[in-house]
Amino acid sequence: MSQSPLPFSRPSIDEATIAAVGEVLRSGWITSGPKVQAFEAALSALLGNRIVRTYNSGTCTMEIALRIAGIGPGDEVITTPISWVATANVIIEVGATPVFADIDPVTRNIDLDKLEAAITPRTRAIIPVYLAGMPVDMDRLYAIAGKHGLRVVEDAAQALGSSWKGKPIGSFGDFVSFSFQANKNITTSEGGCLVVNDADEAKLAEKFRLQGVVRSGLDGIDVDVLGGKFNMTDIAAAIGLGQLPHLDAITARRRALARHYFACFGDDFEETTGAQLPVRDFQNTNWHLFQIVLPERITRAEFMAKMLEHQIACGYHYAPIHLFTLYRERGFKEGMFPVAERVGRQIVTLPMFFALTENDVERTVGAVKSVLQQ
Repeated sequence: MSQSPLPFSRPSIDEATIAAVGEVLRSGWITSGPKVQAFEAALSALLGNRIVRTYNSGTCTMEIALRIAGIGPGDEVITTPISWVATANVIIEVGATPVFADIDPVTRNIDLDKLEAAITPRTRAIIPVYLAGMPVDMDRLYAIAGKHGLRVVEDAAQALGSSWKGKPIGSFGDFVSFSFQANKNITTSEGGCLVVNDADEAKLAEKFRLQGVVRSGLDGIDVDVLGGKFNMTDIAAAIGLGQLPHLDAITARRRALARHYFACFGDDFEETTGAQLPVRDFQNTNWHLFQIVLPERITRAEFMAKMLEHQIACGYHYAPIHLFTLYRERGFKEGMFPVAERVGRQIVTLPMFFALTENDVERTVGAVKSVLQQ
């Protein structure tokens, strides 16, 4: 008897949230309005009462942070080659120059030693990425930033619910960007938010969000900066308001599923297959993704195709940014970041989502072992 297909990610939207979206649609106010304000307030309460502004993606949030920081032509911004390409694209978007530092082979996050070595007199900011929800060493990160006078734009797209030494990611630090895209731990279908440091930055964040517009009185309007069209709708915010109260349960469930993955793989999996499991972090990481790095004897495409024969879908996060044509044209090439190139070539994402069952994990691990032992 064939088994049903298993996706690598699937959002969980409850009936109360679906009903709340219906109420917004019936209200006649479906663009940015009271639900957006309520969602921002709820996020602020979650993140130590810091100022939070919501947007229609977790990409524009990073661009806006760079613009608030005054970063543009002539400036360099250091980031990791292993991320969704948006992380580097926003640097180009503001006219700055992206600089990459290779990744740590164990955590798969940016190597902070290599990051510091890449700093030049032109460096103005760093964008660390918390792959699969795992933070970098936050103490070291901010020590480096402070030593060199750099702004930090945390690409915490995958890290809502993660923490560092008991403090939620986003509740401290400089700019922090989260994503609520459909496969994130909580979703608004599409969307994101930016944590800023003070009221002046919040005002700029609002201007950049909607064409630079500032309104006053009944008909006063002015524009003094060039903004975009990045506002979140009340429809999206209603989904977020329905999701956010479940964040602790979602994080706990994902951690439990990750523990079960490790138990099923066993202590000898890496030795017998040559594959690499992720770091066993159950304190800081929200387990947005469960990823393994495949041995070189099998290509990722071959592995994914064979997993589909078991009716199990896998993803990969991410291809090395510096090897895309856009970045090759800027002078990047093979061999510059060998760890990122190896990981980016062989990393694969296994199913991980709130509704995943222990049986699903066992089925997935069984298929992985079968494929790698062929």
